Formats: sequence, structure tokens, C-alpha cells
Amino acid sequence: MLDLAQRDIAAHLHSQTNPTQFEANGPLVVTRGHGVYITDADGKRYIDAMAGLWCASLGFTHPRVAAAAERQYSELGFYHTFFNRTLPKATELAEKLVALTGMTGGKAYFATSGSEANETMVKLAWVYHSTRGKPGKRKIIARDRSFHGSTIVAASMCGLDFMHREFGLPLPGFLHTPAPYLYRDGRPGETEDAFVARLMAELEALILREGPDTIAAFIAEPIHAGGGIIVPPASYFPEVQKLLRRYDILALADEIVCGFGRTGNWFGKDTTNYAPDMMALAKGLSAGHFPISAVVMSAPVYEAVKAFNSAGGNFGHGFTNSGHPVGLAIALEVIRIYEEMDVVTHVWTMGARLVGHFHELANEFDIIGDIRGEGLMLGIELVADRETRTPIDPALKAGMAFDRLAYANGLIGRCMGDTLGFSPPLIVGTAEVDEIADKTRTSLKQLTRHLGR
Repeated sequence: MLDLAQRDIAAHLHSQTNPTQFEANGPLVVTRGHGVYITDADGKRYIDAMAGLWCASLGFTHPRVAAAAERQYSELGFYHTFFNRTLPKATELAEKLVALTGMTGGKAYFATSGSEANETMVKLAWVYHSTRGKPGKRKIIARDRSFHGSTIVAASMCGLDFMHREFGLPLPGFLHTPAPYLYRDGRPGETEDAFVARLMAELEALILREGPDTIAAFIAEPIHAGGGIIVPPASYFPEVQKLLRRYDILALADEIVCGFGRTGNWFGKDTTNYAPDMMALAKGLSAGHFPISAVVMSAPVYEAVKAFNSAGGNFGHGFTNSGHPVGLAIALEVIRIYEEMDVVTHVWTMGARLVGHFHELANEFDIIGDIRGEGLMLGIELVADRETRTPIDPALKAGMAFDRLAYANGLIGRCMGDTLGFSPPLIVGTAEVDEIADKTRTSLKQLTRHLGR
């Protein structure tokens, strides 16, 4: 595969990859996948503890998903949902998503990526306020450390500098408030409730400073994913929603990572007690086997779209592949598999086993400062001193070093700074959970030697 690697270097710009390092080191050429494992061009097998990009919930191949795609390709390989057209599976999946999310009386809208779904929610929020005589409510509040996608609006909502610096983002009108990161941002002796009260004071100050009549919506991942597996205190979202209701601001849930069982409930909103007006779904919707996403909106949001076009206009939004028939077929089959495997119970069981292993590792390695997460969405934060929570010197790039060592040991994880992320396929079994823990232990031993501890 040397020739292919060289050709890839010559022709391919990779997402979130350093171009200079890539030209020097080349790609990992992935040729096969089976269950929770991938295999590279040299025949080396890796257990992928990140489900690719948080999405391969049913593993990297699945016979039922493949069969569903094949059947649909043989019946109808493409059609659209513009201009009153529909497909039987579009109706079925829309009904299913409205029911699963509990958005009684609401509607589902289909797109092809999480970024598109998040951007759609913003446009719908603007329509909602416009039809209520408040067209000035345009600003969006997101949070530090959040990830919401790579399109211009979605990236503007990200609270991560690397999503902004090359492109002059965020756009005006996209605001950020602190993340509920108690472990790192809590003050000495501060209780969870006091921490939440302080964050609410900062959020309210931001709303008042900008003007409530300028703010359309607040967007949040129920649990921060790419920002470091940050689980909010129990009172956080209920208190957020009190403020949003007070100032007539819509609540948007980015469920792109958290949805479909990842956090031990069907949706992250249920894990964190969040009650959004709209939800963006992707990744687990098709288990990563097809680019499909959805927005599920409450009845009032849909009624606003209807009212805006009451004079005979058409909803001015859409993507060529909104409601792609193959994506619909795959998503429906994936949801059937989740239901048959009782995904929520399985995730709780395997997640408890994995987090138990991580607490055992904390007894072995004082470099582990915090273990957090829900279900099969877990993080380990590395520190220089556990008692004081002193971070490791950033120049040492401990998280990246762990990633390299784990990769050599046949384990794929993901570092977010010095937080190590673990989000394996939801089909992971007992032996595979134990393997992830064993390879993490081996890699941590090597990391401590590397850091001279």
C-alpha cells in the first residue's frame, strides 16, 4: 500500500490533520472493519474505542444494515423530498423520530450531516421569532468547549479555537458562555449548586448585556463530546431552561453524539434533564453507515414555518439528499436493531464495566485526575497532581503522546487536550471492554515512563 499512501499524500486534503505532519508521516490506510475492530493495509488490527467519529454504533460492518441498503438500492437509489414528494420510508422514519424523541405534535426534517442539522435549527429559530413579531431575535448563545460542526454557522457555534482561527470565525451574533466544567472551572470548596448558580449569573448577564430581544436560541450538547466529555451538574439544564423561558429564548439540543443510546438513554436530553424545543440527530441515526441527519422540532416551531408561508410561499430551505431513500432505509433498520438489542440496557451494563476498569486504573496511576461520562461516553483527564488538579505542562502534549502509544498497542482512542476519550461501538461486549481497559493500562504505563514519572 506504499503507492496508495504516496498517492493520497499527493491528492488528498484530510479533515483536522496537520498538512506538514501528514506529508511527512502519511496516512493510516484502513482496509477492513469487523465488529468493533478495523484492520490496516499491513494487516494490523485495532480495537476502535471511539466508534470512528463517535458514530459506528453497530460496528464497522453489519450484515443487516448492508442488506437494507442493498434492498433499497435495488428499489430506488435516489429520489428527493422537495415539492410535495415523499417516500414511504421518509414517512415511517419521521413518525419514528417524533415518537422516540417525545416531540408530540412536532415534525422531523431530514438532512445529511450534523452540521446541516444544527444550521437548520438556527434558521428555524429565526423563522419562529420572526412570525411572532420579533425579527430582531437573531443571536445564538453556545458554550465554550462545544463542538457543533464545520459549516460556517455550525463552526461559529463551536467553542473551540481550532474551529475558528483559520476562517475568521465566529460570525457576529454567535455568542459563548462558560461550559459546566466543574472539575476544571469550579472554585475551591464550591458546591455543584453554587457552581451552577455562578454559571447562571454569567449567562443571565450575557443575555441582558446583549439584549433579550436580540437572542433567538441557546444550543447545547447534553454532554460535551469533542470538548472533553463534560457532564453537567444535575441542576444545570433545569436552571438554564428557567432563564431561557424568562427571556423567550429557544432551547436547541445537539444530540449528534449523545443520541441513540450513547449516554445510557435513548437521548442525552433524558440523561441530563434537558427539554429542548428542537433536536439535531445524526451519527447514531445510521450508526455511521450513511450520511443522514434529522431535526426534530416541537409543534410551535413547525407552526411558525407554516404561518410564515401562509400566503402561499414555500419553505425556503433544503438539501438535494434530504430524505435520501437509502439513508432512510438504513436508519430504520439501525433503529430496529437498537430496539431488539435493548441498547439502553446494554450500554448501561458495558459502560459500568468500562468505568469500573478506569477506576481500577486510577488506583495504579496517579496521573489520572478525573474519570467522567455516562453510558459508553467516557473520559479520563490526565493531571500532573491529582490533589491540586494541576494540569500537565502543555508542552509535553501528554494526550497526544497517549494517542500515539495506544495506536502502537492496537487501541484507537481520542485525546481532547489531556482528556482521553472513549466512545466504543455500542455493540461492544465484555471481552472487548476488558481489552480496551488492558490496552489503556499498557499505554498509560508507557506514557508515565515517557513523561519521566
